[in-house]
Amino acid sequence: MPLAILALAVSAFGIGTTEFVMMGLLPNVAGDLGTSVPTAGYLVSAYALGVVVGAPLLTALGSRVPRKRMLLLLMGLFTVGNLASAFAPGYWTLLGGRFLSGLPHGAFFGVGAVVASRLVAEERRARAVAAMFLGLTVANIVGVPAATALGQHLGWRATFVVVSAVGLVGLASLALLVPRLPVEEHVGVGQEIRALREPQVVLGLLTAVFGFAGVFAVYSYLASMMTEVTGFADSSVTLLLALFGIGMTLGALAAGPLTDRALRPTLYGSLAALAVVLVGFHFAAHSRIAAPIAVVVLGGVGFMTTTPLQMLVMNKARHAPTIASASNHSAFNLANAGGAWLGGVAISAGWGWTSPTLVGAVLAVAGLGIAVTAGLLDRRAGAAAYSTSSASSVVAGGGPRVRQDVQEHA
Repeated sequence: MPLAILALAVSAFGIGTTEFVMMGLLPNVAGDLGTSVPTAGYLVSAYALGVVVGAPLLTALGSRVPRKRMLLLLMGLFTVGNLASAFAPGYWTLLGGRFLSGLPHGAFFGVGAVVASRLVAEERRARAVAAMFLGLTVANIVGVPAATALGQHLGWRATFVVVSAVGLVGLASLALLVPRLPVEEHVGVGQEIRALREPQVVLGLLTAVFGFAGVFAVYSYLASMMTEVTGFADSSVTLLLALFGIGMTLGALAAGPLTDRALRPTLYGSLAALAVVLVGFHFAAHSRIAAPIAVVVLGGVGFMTTTPLQMLVMNKARHAPTIASASNHSAFNLANAGGAWLGGVAISAGWGWTSPTLVGAVLAVAGLGIAVTAGLLDRRAGAAAYSTSSASSVVAGGGPRVRQDVQEHA
């Protein structure tokens, strides 16, 4: 893999750390700013809202900016947002800092995925994108636990100072290692938006919203499940979350080559496996032996869905992939918010701490249903296109090349 992928992964590590670290620092932030933990919880939502808004907006605004420069600008904005969070004098300014930090998240991964795929041969594109996402998964193993511990001992502001430093390292690595890519034919915002309206792109984004919501329905309440149901001590939660991150990393490593070989089967298989694992988690949560294993497996099969979904929307918007690629991360954050909300509804209804696992299984099945429907429609459209092209080739003297063109288009 080119060293430029390492630069993207370093930046992804910083982004992943700041995205998830607030969940472990909520009591510290609430106590320091004189507010309640539920109110401090809106700091998590502010970041997610920044991702949802920033992904399409910043990508559209930067449509004429060379991609390397765009990556540097986005990483700079990320660093500024974390510095603003570190030195925020009160709750509302911290809320603004979190929103600002979230704005470049989706756009960075969207542009970064396109850049990563351009740096390698066609048959290794998914592996390159998965390698960039490894920074996000490693953040859950190392970055989030370390940053949480730092914040608990030195104060939550120290955490955001360190994350800002990681942002500066990311900036330097991007500047040094990412090459200036050849100038491409400019794609206007209108063409990018039209690509975003393509039925297959829309279905891919809906698959992400429903399928990945199944992961977050459980992940959002994982700590409570492990302490209230499994019986682990509060001090074990950090290790259990790190196990989830290990699973994510293994899933990302497996997803790259599998997606390069067979994109849709990888997507179908990962969503089906996710539904089965979520049902199994409902029972495994009652065992101190089975529960940690289930946490690793859930992280693995959950994150295996991300690379095929990313590649799907990029392929189907191939002539204008940037906004579609960035919007995929808006979809993942909508999944985050929606899954957490539905899991909370199940718990509030008195169905028990493990009820989000069954809610998540239903969401994963819904995502699988959307994915299979999209695949059938795509196949039907490809068959119709082949039939038309085949008839034309008989008249024009065409041959086997027509079938290859149609297969590549599908």
